[in-house]
Amino acid sequence: MTAGLRLTGVRSVVLLGAHPDDIEIGAGGLLLALGELPDLRVHYVLLTGTPARQAEARAAATAFLPAARVSLALHDLPDGRVPARWLAAKEIVESVAAAADADLVVAPDPDDAHQDHATLARLVPTAFRAGLLLHYEIPKWDGDLNRRNVYLPLTEERVRRKAALLRGCYPSQAGRDWWDEEVFLGLARLRGMECRSRYAEAYRCDKAVVTL
Repeated sequence: MTAGLRLTGVRSVVLLGAHPDDIEIGAGGLLLALGELPDLRVHYVLLTGTPARQAEARAAATAFLPAARVSLALHDLPDGRVPARWLAAKEIVESVAAAADADLVVAPDPDDAHQDHATLARLVPTAFRAGLLLHYEIPKWDGDLNRRNVYLPLTEERVRRKAALLRGCYPSQAGRDWWDEEVFLGLARLRGMECRSRYAEAYRCDKAVVTL
């Protein structure tokens, strides 16, 4: 049995990523959809990033959410060493949760094979106790994609827009062997098949509250 979930009432969103580009890879289609909502407030948080990579993230946040009121908190914890900086990461997450009254929180998946992603993902539910929490997925060499239980159907126009913005906003990643439109559209096509759509993004939600 499947049921629909509407996000039209969302007004405040927290986006969390371990690295520049994580949020847009995992949830770029969602960002494009949310960006059409009126009076949207978005708090965009990254744990790591050099100044050059942070500049890319700023450009991406503007491109994916052009009409939203976006605030950014871009930190410079060492890439690949977030587990060793657990206390600093926890303080970042908890400070965001204390300041943001979020309807929707978007974060990495706890089962992600990258240690930075997984550390952040496991901290988020301990700090955010209200609002809907969706865990996004990031394709990678490790082959850690798994079952999802929340799907966002995407039009072909939107999924291609996501891929184009990823390419345009993150030129530093162009030399990576997995960084291409075929990877992003291929995963979106697979997840679309799973929800009877041409394309989709897929998420995991561990807990949701139903109101009548």
